Amino acid sequence: MGAVEVSYEGVLAAAETIAPHLPPTPAWSFPLLDEVAGVSVVVKHENVQPTGAFKVRGGVNLALSLGADELEAGLVTASTGNHAQSVSYGARLVGATAVIVVPESAPPSKVAAVRALGGEVVVHGPTMDEAVEEAKRLAGERGLRYVDPGNEPAIVHGHATVYLELLQRHPELEAVYVPVGSGTGASGACVVREVLAPVCRVVAVQSSAAPAAYQAFRAGRPAQAPCRTRSSGLATGTSYALPQRVLADRLDDFVLVDDDDLDAAAALLASHAHTLAESAGAAALAALLADPDRPQRCAVVVTGGNASADEIRALAAGPPTPEWSRRRT
Repeated sequence: MGAVEVSYEGVLAAAETIAPHLPPTPAWSFPLLDEVAGVSVVVKHENVQPTGAFKVRGGVNLALSLGADELEAGLVTASTGNHAQSVSYGARLVGATAVIVVPESAPPSKVAAVRALGGEVVVHGPTMDEAVEEAKRLAGERGLRYVDPGNEPAIVHGHATVYLELLQRHPELEAVYVPVGSGTGASGACVVREVLAPVCRVVAVQSSAAPAAYQAFRAGRPAQAPCRTRSSGLATGTSYALPQRVLADRLDDFVLVDDDDLDAAAALLASHAHTLAESAGAAALAALLADPDRPQRCAVVVTGGNASADEIRALAAGPPTPEWSRRRT
């Protein structure tokens, strides 16, 4: 049997599935942000989701698609935080148990949120790679249904509903910038773009301190890379096969930004768009501002607002300088 892929029909089905549980999120433009960027920027606010991040869409769609035997067995996954909350949220919605393996580097606020949602937290290993292996081991030992952070079509379809909402409302967009951890969001964006806005470019962005997905896309094969980013939402050291298959021939560009650029973009969102973003949630804006060829009608998705205490303190530094943002005249 061939690999299960994602489809536009799957995205439409996911939108119908999650609609009773997750209303559409706002998409606004802000004059001060447009002034700095030199272009029109639509900001899609996934930071207002009940878990503070877009990934809840995937957790809800997955949970509602599982069979009775899988739900009775319970779920197990690995995550640095936002995927963990999404699986816990979805599991609670359907009355299933959820075991979440987090690396030692996971932000305490995100771990606390998982526990508040009823998830059982297991702390294991320094990075996501070790956490994933432990989650797989627990799945075998305890008979749990393993939820892969990047290779679940139901999760990709759920995440893609962000871009379904965005492009249904704004089909005129010329470019959408998308943060990449596992790549589920970017691959979903490509699937939706093909149908609703074929001329709109999809540009993926990853931290230069965790470039596994970027390297996989550039090389055309799976990749592992050191994961040294301080951005928990982008802290993956291994590429994921399903998103990479979608991105391989559909993604328009993939760029890297520094962690300092993520912090500067988060400060700019706070000061110019009234928006609290964690550093991963600001990655799309960082990529847009680093792009000298950005078109006149762009969108960025604030994929998460679960800023850590350190990230909130960093906001005190204020927005970036015009030179950093490469403001166009």
